[in-house]
Amino acid sequence: MTERTGACLCGQVRYRLTAEPLVARICWCHDCQRIAGNGTANALLPTAAIEVSGATSEYVREADSGNRVHRRFCPRCGCHLFADSTGRPGFTVVRLGTLDDPSTVEPVANIWSASAPRWACLDEALERVERQPAPPQAPPAR
Repeated sequence: MTERTGACLCGQVRYRLTAEPLVARICWCHDCQRIAGNGTANALLPTAAIEVSGATSEYVREADSGNRVHRRFCPRCGCHLFADSTGRPGFTVVRLGTLDDPSTVEPVANIWSASAPRWACLDEALERVERQPAPPQAPPAR
C-alpha cells in the first residue's frame, strides 16, 4: 500500500490515507459541477482509513440520488476535501486534486455522465455510468 497525503489550499487541514482507494471516478452530478465548475475527480476510501488534522466545516444537502451528502471543506480557504453520503455508510469520498500527488490515483469511470455539459471532455477509455453507481460493499470488520 502506498501512503498518500493531502491538504486544502491554505494547508490548515491536512490528511493521510492509510488504505488504497476502492475506486476513483469523475463525477458530473450538478452538485459536483457547482463545487468545481466542472466534474470532480474523486477517490472512495473506507472512512476509517482517513486521518484528518485540522478542523473542517460541513454543508449537508440532499443530492440528486436522494442521499444526504455531508460535504467537508476548509473553513479558512473553502477548499472542498471530503464527502460522506447516506448511500455509502462507512466510506468517504476524497477529492483527488487535494492529494499532494494526485497522479498516484487514476479515475476509471465518469459517473452521472448524463448530467455532463455538452462541452465536457469525457475520456472515451473510461467507463460511463449515466447516474448513481451501485454502492460499495461494507468495509470489513476489524
